[in-house]
Amino acid sequence: MKAPLQVVVALVWPVAILAAGAASAQIPDAVAAPNEAVVATVHAEGAQIYDCKADAGGKLVWQFREPIATLLIDGKTVGRHFAGPSWELADGSAVTGKIAGRAAGATPKDIPLLKLEAASHRGSGQLTGVTTIQRLNTKGGVVEGTCDSAGAFLSVPYSADYTFLKKGS
Repeated sequence: MKAPLQVVVALVWPVAILAAGAASAQIPDAVAAPNEAVVATVHAEGAQIYDCKADAGGKLVWQFREPIATLLIDGKTVGRHFAGPSWELADGSAVTGKIAGRAAGATPKDIPLLKLEAASHRGSGQLTGVTTIQRLNTKGGVVEGTCDSAGAFLSVPYSADYTFLKKGS
């Protein structure tokens, strides 16, 4: 009876290692943050807000305005994400980022994955000292269709995971 169990364990263990390696390999180089430690990962549910404005040629197009999202851990609200782009947690800590890298989302309807460098911090708490923010596992958020009324707004639902990291000491 022990031999079959040992065979199963011997077969499952390499698969588990491969699965763990595949999960980390799914982060494209453009948004990877090697040598940085994870501080926190939160799930965001919200919307990407677009504004109907004239482009350089005078044609009305949807232009990104801001994100509005609730940050969740295990289904519980822990903070918010808003224009800046900024993230603020219930402990009073906040970080604002600037884009440092981008990669395509899983489908054309998914906003890009992003790597952001921390540009400023506020308060003290879990986000204090964060150096990098990754936007991963995006779903939705891409505007579709044309706009025909300057000043109109469009809210496009999206979700994503945000991972906050610190450079190693």
